[in-house]
Amino acid sequence: MASYVLLCLATLQGVRAWGALGHATIAYVAQNYVTAETASWAQGVLNDTSASYLASIASFADQFRATAAGAWSAPLHFIDAEDNPPTTCNVDFTRDCGATGCVVSAIANYTQRAGDGQLTAADTAEAVKFVVHFVGDITQPLHDEAFEAGGNGIPVHFMGFNDNLHSDWDTFMPEELIGGSSLANAQSWANTLIAEIDSGVFAYEKAGWIAGDTVGDAIATATRWATDGNALVCTVVMPQGAAALTAMPDLFPTYYDGVIGTIELQIAKGGYRLANWLNMIFETDIANRGIVDGSEVVKREVVPKSELDGHAFPVERELSKAKLARAALGYGCDHQH
Repeated sequence: MASYVLLCLATLQGVRAWGALGHATIAYVAQNYVTAETASWAQGVLNDTSASYLASIASFADQFRATAAGAWSAPLHFIDAEDNPPTTCNVDFTRDCGATGCVVSAIANYTQRAGDGQLTAADTAEAVKFVVHFVGDITQPLHDEAFEAGGNGIPVHFMGFNDNLHSDWDTFMPEELIGGSSLANAQSWANTLIAEIDSGVFAYEKAGWIAGDTVGDAIATATRWATDGNALVCTVVMPQGAAALTAMPDLFPTYYDGVIGTIELQIAKGGYRLANWLNMIFETDIANRGIVDGSEVVKREVVPKSELDGHAFPVERELSKAKLARAALGYGCDHQH
C-alpha cells in the first residue's frame, strides 16, 4: 500500500477526473443511438436541449465525489474484484461489492431512481447523471479490479512521465490517441466510433454488447458488464503481470499500440450500452408508467428510494486487505490523475 500512497502524492501529468474525454465520448455515442422519445425525456430531465445534453454532464459524478458533500459516493465508481490477475479474472457481486456499495449496485440504484416518477426534478436529474457516468466507469477494465487498487498502485512510465497504470488507461492513452480532451475532441472521436458501430469493425459485435440487458434485473446486467471488463485485465491490461509493465522503460509505443484498440472498443461499447439502457428506462419506467382508461391515467404505485436503499447489498463482513487499502485512503486516487 505504501507504493500506492506515494503514487497518489507524486506529481503526475495532471490531476483529472475513463477521464473527461472518455466519458464525454461515451455520452456522444449514446446520444446517437437513443430514440427521439428517450432524448426528449432526458433533455427535459436535464433541462438541456443542446447538442451535448449528455456529454456535458458525463463527468458530473467525478466532480461530485471531489466535494465534501459527495465524498460518500467515491466507492460507487468501481467494483473491487478480488481475483488473481493475470492467472484468474472474475467478478462476484456478493464477494466484491462491499457494504458501502460499488458501481454495480450504484447502476441498479440510480436506474431505479431515474425511472421512479415521484422524485423531485433535481433528484431525477441527479440519477440520470449518475447512470450516464457509472455505465461509462464499468466499461473501464481497471474499474472492475481490486489488484493494486485498480492499477493505481502499479507505477509505470508513459510518454516520459512517471505515473500509474490506472491513470494511463483512464486519461493519458485516450488523450494521446485523440490529441485533446475537449467536447469537440470527444464529439470527433464519437463520430469515428459511430461509423465503426454502424458499418465497420464493431458492426457485428454490437448486438452482443447488449444481449440480455434488462432494467428488470439491473444487478445481473451490471455484473455481466463488470465481468466483461474485468476479463480484459487478464487478457489485455496485464497479461504478463504488473511487474512486466513496471519494468518497461516506457509503455509507449509497444504497450500503447497493443491496448489502444481495446480502449476504443470499450468506449464504443459503453456508449452503445448506455443508449440502450436509457431507452429501456424510458420505455419500461416512463412511457409505460401508467395505463390510459379514457382520459384517466392510472399509475402504478412507486415508492421513492434514497441513495443506496433497497438493492440487496452484500451482508456486512470483515473487510478484505484490498478494501481496507481503499478505505484507508478515503477511496481516493483512482480518479485523481
